[in-house]
Amino acid sequence: MLSLVAIAAALLCWPQPSVRDRLRLPASSRGLRFASWVAPAGAGALGLALAGPAGCCAAVAGSLVAGRQWRARRAGERDLRLSDEFAEGLRLLVAQLRAGAHPAIAAEDASAESGPAVAGLFGDLAATARLGGDVTALPLVAASPGLRASLGRLTRAWALAERHGVALADLLDAVRRDLERRTAFRREVEAKLAGPRSTAAVLTGLPLLGLVFGELAGTRPLEVLADGLLGQLALLTGTALLIAGVLWSERLIGAVVRS
Repeated sequence: MLSLVAIAAALLCWPQPSVRDRLRLPASSRGLRFASWVAPAGAGALGLALAGPAGCCAAVAGSLVAGRQWRARRAGERDLRLSDEFAEGLRLLVAQLRAGAHPAIAAEDASAESGPAVAGLFGDLAATARLGGDVTALPLVAASPGLRASLGRLTRAWALAERHGVALADLLDAVRRDLERRTAFRREVEAKLAGPRSTAAVLTGLPLLGLVFGELAGTRPLEVLADGLLGQLALLTGTALLIAGVLWSERLIGAVVRS
């Protein structure tokens, strides 16, 4: 009980984010950041109450791994959405160029009609082209590595067209088609990996279901794990093996996605 009170007091005393952090992060990101440390603290308190210190460590480690996987999944979905928005912006840019618009005006129109996540990229491109600057010097500050790579291909194609007089619309259309093919392939791979991911999730949850069924059957596995050094060591060892299996499965699946 005293341990739970101490954890609650620590959470109440946790420093608030600075003004810089509040200005830099949107409300949704601040909410995710808040949950990223509240969830492990809550899980640790529950684990401590159910299975002692080892239960606290196991719950915190499990929540951290689960949060890491959840953030990775959200990042992957965000990358795909950004790629779709960027490809649509390129489509608008190419259409304007083929209609005879100046590259700076075409990029400005693409910025105005693109999604909010990529409008700034086309706006920077329009400003650079209007001032006669080097588009390859644009900072590749995008939300995802995939989008940074696509923006790099765009700027290199733009510089190639300026240097050698190649039709800019054709080069940018080739960049768009390449991006769409890459995005479609990634979606296809993700769909095919849904089965292995589901299997890994079921295998990960089986030990937890075993504990629940054991408690319902009256064998009291949590009492065994919480009582004595041997039970605590067994809990820590089992948790470590379970987390290692989860990380290894994600590494194998991630290698397929990146290949």
